[in-house]
Amino acid sequence: MNTLTTRPVAPLLERLFAAADEQSPRNSSELSTLSQEDLSRLMRSKTDYLEFYGRLKDFPLAVSRETGALLYMLARSCKARTVVEFGTSFGISTLHLAAALRDNGGGLLITSEFESSKVAQARDNLVAGGLLDLVEIREGDALKTLGQDLPDSIDLVLLDGAKALYPEILSLVESRLRPGALIIADNADYAPDYLARVRSVELGYLSIPFADEVELSMRLG
Repeated sequence: MNTLTTRPVAPLLERLFAAADEQSPRNSSELSTLSQEDLSRLMRSKTDYLEFYGRLKDFPLAVSRETGALLYMLARSCKARTVVEFGTSFGISTLHLAAALRDNGGGLLITSEFESSKVAQARDNLVAGGLLDLVEIREGDALKTLGQDLPDSIDLVLLDGAKALYPEILSLVESRLRPGALIIADNADYAPDYLARVRSVELGYLSIPFADEVELSMRLG
């Protein structure tokens, strides 16, 4: 028995993934008029991300089923007790990570989301999954919300917000990463500066591309 594959989390995630498939931003009129070049520019922008993601505020922007399972497995295997997440959205990845904390015996997941409507949806989903007691949702720009009051030692970080901010978010948490801490970055190809940093042993990381969309990194020390 585990939290992820039993009620209430398992059927809740199935509903959320099904809804995310139906509400894919790829089918959105907000994106359909953008060329691939324009989309890539917006995804990499350090100045236009609030407007860009604001246009997608009604879309789940969820991790894949495979990435969700990977998050749970990594958090369980490293016995994570403290997790930081950049980009809550509707809380699908948050549910996977919180389920791992529950099965690890407890802990704290700090997650940041700047869209208030998504914060409300994520909180409702965490309540439905019986996991809200393990999660602190911080509403606002993560450059501010994750810039203070973090745990002294962080076991795992998920980066799945505005891709251009991955280096800045890493800088906010870096001094608190325990040796062996894991960092999972979704769609990291849109953050070349981030990739250059975590792929540098000299800067204190080991990193590999994992699956099609995920960069998996470990803090050395």
